[in-house]
Amino acid sequence: MEGLGGFLVGYPLVMAVVWMLLALGFLLRREWHDRGRSFPPAGIQSPVSILIPCFNEAANLADTIRYALASHWPQFELIAINDGSSDDTGRLLEQWATRDLRVRVVHLAQNQGKAMALQAGALLARHELLVCIDGDALLDAQAVAWLVRQFQADPGLAAVTGNPRIRNRTTLLGRIQVGEFSSIVGLIKRAQSMLGGLFTVSGVITAFRRSALHEVGYWSVDMLTEDIAITWALQRAGWRVAYEPKALVWILMPETLRGLWKQRLRWAEGGIQVLLANANLLLLPRQWRLLPLLLEPLLSLVWAQAMALMLLAWLGQHLGLLGWWQPLAMPLLPSSSGLWLGATCLLQFAFSLWLDRPYDQGLGRNFYWMIWYPIAFWVLTMATSVVALPLVLLRRRGLRARWVSPDRGFGIGSVKP
Repeated sequence: MEGLGGFLVGYPLVMAVVWMLLALGFLLRREWHDRGRSFPPAGIQSPVSILIPCFNEAANLADTIRYALASHWPQFELIAINDGSSDDTGRLLEQWATRDLRVRVVHLAQNQGKAMALQAGALLARHELLVCIDGDALLDAQAVAWLVRQFQADPGLAAVTGNPRIRNRTTLLGRIQVGEFSSIVGLIKRAQSMLGGLFTVSGVITAFRRSALHEVGYWSVDMLTEDIAITWALQRAGWRVAYEPKALVWILMPETLRGLWKQRLRWAEGGIQVLLANANLLLLPRQWRLLPLLLEPLLSLVWAQAMALMLLAWLGQHLGLLGWWQPLAMPLLPSSSGLWLGATCLLQFAFSLWLDRPYDQGLGRNFYWMIWYPIAFWVLTMATSVVALPLVLLRRRGLRARWVSPDRGFGIGSVKP
């Protein structure tokens, strides 16, 4: 059991150190010179199409469209796709279209799923660059400018993902997720960028080159997480994807345990789907440059299954039910290795907070809640991974992935840019 115990403690510890070192490299090489800028250097101001797929977003729609229309960019259109909503979304969108000539509305008769909604918008867009955001997202006024800048510098770039920030911070779950998006999401995207790609762009804010999307057949309608799937489709076709921390968007996240579980289970299922779909990468030496991006989530999946096995063994031991499982038993109480892991986590949180402080005022007030992340979300990650694996293996191939109205949180006291 020493080998298993070493892996369970050593894997998150080693990865935390690797993430911090690579993120530091990203900061010094790609981020530092723009860190104090409020807007990017002047360049060619290419026109863009902002796509907003909507399903039952009546409660959040007004703010989302208002912020998108306030973008500091000289030429853009806004295409809102009503994906068979059953609430007032369609009527509200039509009102916006009559009020502002930059707004165009597409109505799908039935709910087809986010991937199909995005594809409908992409096919109708007038421009090559597509900025895709969610129906509850508040786009920062300079976000489009920061995203477009990267396309101008790199003709081989297919997608640039932005930096989502949590709006709702009044509940415990909301505050912990503020820490998660800084200490985990932003840190990993910086680190992966130094490895030459990303495991996934963010579905809530990403700009795409339409010609690249057309080459790979647009978004996959049968993948539960279309953002992960399109990231891999583009990278395997030879295109590059990038991360832009200054392209900010403010989003709502689940603030109930049920909503959080549903969201993270879908993320886990989608991640496993993509892992299985890209397993043949091992047989294609020309694409081995992407192996580091595949290896880390694969190890995370193995870690989750091993941790669940260890917890079951520990429980069985204390209930006197272990029997032949006795060799699997190991203590859960903190040890010297546990203290090292805890100290490394705190260092990671502090470093991540410093990285994201220019983009999100008040992060320091959430540091206390960030330290609870390992307890709350490592357990959640483990549980969703264990449940998701058989669901994916038993899922019927070609089944259309449709969305339902997510838990957007309570929204009380939410932070806005």
